[in-house]
Amino acid sequence: MTQALRAFAALLIVSMLSACAGKGDLDKPPPPLGQFKLGLNIVIAKGAQKSPISRKATAEEWETALKKAMQARFGRYHGDRFYDFGIKVDGYALAPPGIPIVLSPKSVLVITANVWDDPTQTELNAKGKQIVVFEGLSPATVIGSGLVQTKQEQMDRLAYNAAKKIEEWLLKHPEWFPAEGAGVPENPDGTPGTKPATPRANAATADPEAPKPDLPVRGKATPKAGAAN
Repeated sequence: MTQALRAFAALLIVSMLSACAGKGDLDKPPPPLGQFKLGLNIVIAKGAQKSPISRKATAEEWETALKKAMQARFGRYHGDRFYDFGIKVDGYALAPPGIPIVLSPKSVLVITANVWDDPTQTELNAKGKQIVVFEGLSPATVIGSGLVQTKQEQMDRLAYNAAKKIEEWLLKHPEWFPAEGAGVPENPDGTPGTKPATPRANAATADPEAPKPDLPVRGKATPKAGAAN
């Protein structure tokens, strides 16, 4: 076996092991996240930019894939306090079939995420968190995922990776998710629970000029048309 073949074989083994791991972490208990419980799960993909070399996906397809991935990951938490998500799909590339293996095109998804404390309608991140995710290493991506995966498989994998990245981001901010009995986040002056609510109109976009959906208080308001996609 030549050195090149040995290197390729080693890479393929690593890829297969990575693929076997798959979505297995969803079967494990989630890491601690205070009293987190999934509230509103809003995804907006209208206006997402498509790479010139990409399969085409509709806004509805992306919204469905990401909502499903977010529900699968954050639905595992069973706290007593609702937290809401607003996610905007900024852009994507889905590796198409028929591209020479030497190019090994990759798929990528770019999103902007925001999270709210539902009871106080307080936006926890002052600025939208932009996240870039790839499909990850697998036998499919070694030779070009468009050759062996359907568009839906690519989207599901990217959505899964995006939800995981969001969870990792939240875990870096335990101060957003108080433990039981800790009450609501403090005001800047240290007094508890009286911080004015930050308007949640920009739930799914970091663009101040873009249309802004309302994020209703759970159980107190009916979403306006177009608020939840």
